[in-house]
Amino acid sequence: MTTLLAFDTSAAHCAAALLRDGQIVSRIEEMAKGQAERLMILLEEVLADNGVTWADLDGIGVGVGPGNFTGIRISVSAARGLALGLVKPAIGVSNFEAVTYGVPNAVACLTAPRNQAYVQNFVADGDPNPALVDLTDVTSLPKIPGKADPRFCGPTAEDVAALYFGGQPSDWNLAIAECTPIEAIARIAAGRLHSTTDRPAPLYVKPPDAAPPREQPPLILP
Repeated sequence: MTTLLAFDTSAAHCAAALLRDGQIVSRIEEMAKGQAERLMILLEEVLADNGVTWADLDGIGVGVGPGNFTGIRISVSAARGLALGLVKPAIGVSNFEAVTYGVPNAVACLTAPRNQAYVQNFVADGDPNPALVDLTDVTSLPKIPGKADPRFCGPTAEDVAALYFGGQPSDWNLAIAECTPIEAIARIAAGRLHSTTDRPAPLYVKPPDAAPPREQPPLILP
């Protein structure tokens, strides 16, 4: 059975989940900052509390966003470093996938700054590309077939459903994933452990707000 450690710092939290023999335990610590200092300590604690060592792991799972730029970089960098040091695979899982885990025909709806939402369709024949949606502009929504009967998941599900359909909440098909996002990241990553060799990479959807540095960035090897 697979033993996998997953973590995510793409929002105002530091979250970890340990999947072992089909069972999962998780810890989520809310924090607006300090994830870089806390993450490795939290992972050590989760392993120690469950009698698992780094050598026991079959792989690493990590949330790749979208979300906070700095938080995504923290967790993705940690996952790639751990994979290199442990000689074990690291699997990236998007937050879109996590909030729709176990929900068919879903539309993932995540929080974005300035009255916006990150949206991705997992609806047959819908536009599958992640989008940054203005919650006041219906034309910014990814296209969904008229008879799709989508199910909206995630923290901004009500806002996105209202923009699609209008009306009252009773008219919207809101749904909840089978487990918390960090637990979903662990289970999805475990399912891909032997089917992908891609290293995790950040999923930003929108460009950064900060101006780029003037210095030439270092070369990052593929």
